Amino acid sequence: MALDYIINEEITDRIFDNSGIRYKEFEACIFKNCDFTVCDFTGVVFVECTFYECNFKETKINFVSLRDVQFVGCNFTAVNFAMTDQVIYNFNFTDCLLDYTQFYALKLKKMQFINCSMVAVDFMGSDLTEALFDHCNLRRAVFIDTNLQKADFYTSYDFIIDPDKNKVKKAIFSTEGLRGLVAKYDLVIK
Repeated sequence: MALDYIINEEITDRIFDNSGIRYKEFEACIFKNCDFTVCDFTGVVFVECTFYECNFKETKINFVSLRDVQFVGCNFTAVNFAMTDQVIYNFNFTDCLLDYTQFYALKLKKMQFINCSMVAVDFMGSDLTEALFDHCNLRRAVFIDTNLQKADFYTSYDFIIDPDKNKVKKAIFSTEGLRGLVAKYDLVIK
């Protein structure tokens, strides 16, 4: 099936269905206040696109390519990113709702999460080398067998990361964040 190619368009207030998204390639497009909740992203490519205030809650994003994509103020509650195309990809989140999202076993080097709610996010087996977690709520986020080397958690909070079960060499934490690194010891820190 041939891809439809859409370039340099601004798409606002649109509710997408499968026929409006499947097997399409979007380049340098801006999406504002769009709803993708009923979509199945089979064979979709986004290159240098930005999404503002879009709803992806519980969306199936299997086999989607995200190349230099920015998400701002979007809702990704309960989305599973595990099947995204990992060839030449890069995407970042600012002011997004990512609660219960799964990034299981993905290579997310240098990814940026800025001011995001990330309650119970699954990063098990992921590579987050040099990732930035700036002012993120990481309550109940799962970090097991995760590469967090040089990751920056300095301004993030409410996380528990076991240094024995993750690679944390040269990761950045604030003094307050150290509680999340020693939580398994049930220490009283004053």
